[in-house]
Amino acid sequence: MKVYVTGSLAFDRIMTFPGKFSDHILPDKIHILNVCFVVNGLDEKFGGTAGNIAYSMALMGEKPVILSQVGKDFALYDEWLQKHGLPVEGIRTIDHEHTAGAYITTDMSDNQITGFNPGAMCHSCAYDMSNIDNNSLAIISPGNVEDMVGHPEYYREKGIRFIFDPGQQITTLGGERLGKALDGAFMLITNDYELQMVMNDTGLSREQLLDKVGMLVTTLGEKGCQIVTKEGEVAIPAAKAAEVVDPTGAGDAFRAGLLKGLCLEKDIETACRMGAVSAAYSVEKRGTQEHGYTWDEFCKRYEENYGPLG
Repeated sequence: MKVYVTGSLAFDRIMTFPGKFSDHILPDKIHILNVCFVVNGLDEKFGGTAGNIAYSMALMGEKPVILSQVGKDFALYDEWLQKHGLPVEGIRTIDHEHTAGAYITTDMSDNQITGFNPGAMCHSCAYDMSNIDNNSLAIISPGNVEDMVGHPEYYREKGIRFIFDPGQQITTLGGERLGKALDGAFMLITNDYELQMVMNDTGLSREQLLDKVGMLVTTLGEKGCQIVTKEGEVAIPAAKAAEVVDPTGAGDAFRAGLLKGLCLEKDIETACRMGAVSAAYSVEKRGTQEHGYTWDEFCKRYEENYGPLG
């Protein structure tokens, strides 16, 4: 089964300030704020929702097609994706833009100041959707808004099963476009806060959302996730992590494991357990594409948490 992942590709540029922001911000001068923080170097990590999902899927032997857009500085990320056997034909290069980038500075109290440059993400990926056949599976994750609205429209028209994952773009989409984009999705996946945002922005209750989508999968951090259909609710406990180092990217890793389960034609409960195992690997490393494992190791950890992966 071919999988298509719509979403962002981005560089995460992470800096650490060896002090506290609060020691250098004068409350009575906040109206003329002018502050420079000298940081201890910079770590550049590969990220973005589509990149993160595709990376974890590659660890499980899948080669999803990424539908995204990048800029003139993409060469190193391109090498990284191809090193992991990921196809790049769905990625559009915008020569006059930079690849999307998050610039994150963290102080000694774990406060963060982040600047995000969407860069190439402002442009549609312009992929020829007619290349996608009816036997495919797709996920629409946060990225270019035009793609997040247009790709579901194509999938609905062609009867292609898709998952809608609006995440950080909920507020940008707005209620009307959000309600239209998720209509007909096989699954709406969010965390619990995002689900409430979806309901607030669309004006739809949970029951009304289930009139539009096949099911709701809501991730709950260390509490696992919840599957809701018109038939009822199922709780899936989280898989145990050896150590929680960095929760950033855990949601994308969860989606990768879930997609792998669907590719193997597992039931939704098993697929979500696979998502939980994938997320556990992710939180054990700092960065969203720093973890690694073999398929045998994945299956062993699944068995340790949930029993045999039948």
